[in-house]
Amino acid sequence: MVVLVAFCSFLTTLSGGYAALRIGSYRYLVLGLAAGLMLGAVSFDLLPEALSHGDVWSLYGIPAPLVAFVLGFLVLHIVEHTVGIHRGQTMNDAVIADAPSIGLLAAAGLVGHSVMDGFAIGAAFQAGAGAGTVVAVAVIGHDFADGFNTYTVTSIYGNDRRRALTLLVADAVAPVLGAALTLLVTIPHRVLAVYLGFFAGFLMYLASADILPKAHTGHRTAATLACTVGGVLFMFAIVALAS
Repeated sequence: MVVLVAFCSFLTTLSGGYAALRIGSYRYLVLGLAAGLMLGAVSFDLLPEALSHGDVWSLYGIPAPLVAFVLGFLVLHIVEHTVGIHRGQTMNDAVIADAPSIGLLAAAGLVGHSVMDGFAIGAAFQAGAGAGTVVAVAVIGHDFADGFNTYTVTSIYGNDRRRALTLLVADAVAPVLGAALTLLVTIPHRVLAVYLGFFAGFLMYLASADILPKAHTGHRTAATLACTVGGVLFMFAIVALAS
């Protein structure tokens, strides 16, 4: 039953990736929307989920997930500027990135998060049918955004379509795998909280320091802004409806 419910996430994830593939020619709008979805995911989904457990670790009174959030942001910032990934290229050059490893790393993080989504579905159903249904609706809804972001972030960093589609399929399978894992293992909430905080910082850096600046190097500023705000509002609505 749990695996069948998670299969719905498989379908919505693929739908999100297909949407990103079909409108990929509208680069500015796609980037703006992807950034908005990421910002919404960080603010309304990842961080609240990481802080929702009362038994999280703390460091000098600061919750460990928030420390991990800052570390995730700084790690990618340091890596990019140490290795010289920022090249000052513009969208007008028709080349927006030549760092495929960053795209693969970000997509792998999204896949890992999707595994946790599936795990959350299974754990919630263990607590009761009502709780499981609520969590399933939330996961199925925002996995469309996950699929969209997985394909987009893989491709904009210089990876070819085959790699982007491979990561998209992996992201679609991940919730099903996560749901199946609940039948075998239990991951400590404290570990999950730190992971989610770190990944949230990673995504925040990509959205604010990389993707948004690239999205606004073109001439469709108003439309791009609308897509960014729309992405944030979409994530807000998904989380609000599921709460």
